[in-house]
Order: sequence, then structure tokens, then C-alpha cells
Amino acid sequence: MPLIALTGGIASGKSTIAARLAEHGAVIVDADQIVRDVQGPGSPVLAAIAAEFGEDVIRVDGALDRAALGARVFADQDRLQALNAIVHPAVREESARRFTAALDADPAAVVVYDVPLLVEARVDDPWDLIVVADAPADMRAQRMIALRGMTEEDARARLASQVPDDVRRAVADVVIDTSGTIERTIAQTDALWERVRAR
Repeated sequence: MPLIALTGGIASGKSTIAARLAEHGAVIVDADQIVRDVQGPGSPVLAAIAAEFGEDVIRVDGALDRAALGARVFADQDRLQALNAIVHPAVREESARRFTAALDADPAAVVVYDVPLLVEARVDDPWDLIVVADAPADMRAQRMIALRGMTEEDARARLASQVPDDVRRAVADVVIDTSGTIERTIAQTDALWERVRAR
């Protein structure tokens, strides 16, 4: 079972690559969805977050108030590290469970872990390939403004809060340049799929 890590900064085109790999038959394990799942109402992770950051980060319906929590950790590295210390172990455990489930269901499966924080949290895991979606920061900022309705200031702040692009490229086995057309991104993704299937 090839285990591929797919990463990239915000608005880098990672979702386009993941969707194309899924069309080819890859099993996509989405780290962001796992984070939402392990922080669900009544979960031990959510209880630990409330204990660390205050009960007011829990909405009246019992779900995490992601905006309230984000406001507390976004610009404070110490608080962000405290949050990561709660969330990352649970995500690691659940992702491993999903990798195993995919292998049990199909020993020949190609599993792609769609993981924004690979460099920050998972770079040393035993990946068969690390794939990085890459586009210039200015282009990604424009995507955030056009597609996500963010202000330029907010887009730039999000970019500045992430690992620098050269750090991501340095760990890559494959870089997919998403600065061109969608068709060009798809063609590079198809070539990646052929490489993986030929192994």
C-alpha cells in the first residue's frame, strides 16, 4: 500500500490534486476532517480544549466554536502549541486507524493523506512519497481574496503564519506546480498517479 503525504500552503491547489487522485481510485484521508471529527461534541479532545482554553470556546449546541478558539491561538505561538499538544496525538491515532482500515479493505490501495501541517507535525512519518502543491504566495493571496472572500490583509496574515514555501519544497519528493491552468495541474497529477501505479 503506497502511503502518500499531500501537503501545501493555504490556497495552493491541494484540494484539486486530491480530488483528481480520488478520481483515479486513491483513498483520500483528510487531516482537516479528522481534526473536526476528533473535536466533535462530547469527545475527550473537546473536553481537553475546554479545560485549557475555557468553556466559552464551546457553543451552546456543544460544538467547538472554531472562530473563538482561532482568535486565541492565531497570533500566539505558545497557545497554538498548547492546542497542538492536545489535538495532534488524537489526529495521529485516528489517521493511523484510517490508513489501516484502507489497507484492510484493499491491500493494493493507494492512500493519500491530505495534510496541511505535514512539515509542522508529520514530516518524519514513513511516507512512500511526499507531494507538495506549490504556487507563488502572491497568487495564493489572490485566490484567497477571490475565492474565499478574504481581505488582502487577512490573506497575507494567513500566509505569514504558515511554514515558508521553501521549507515545504525541501521535504518534497514531488512538487506539483499549480500556478498554471487547472489542466496543467491535472496533467501533473496524472503523471504522479502513473508513477505511483508503476512502483
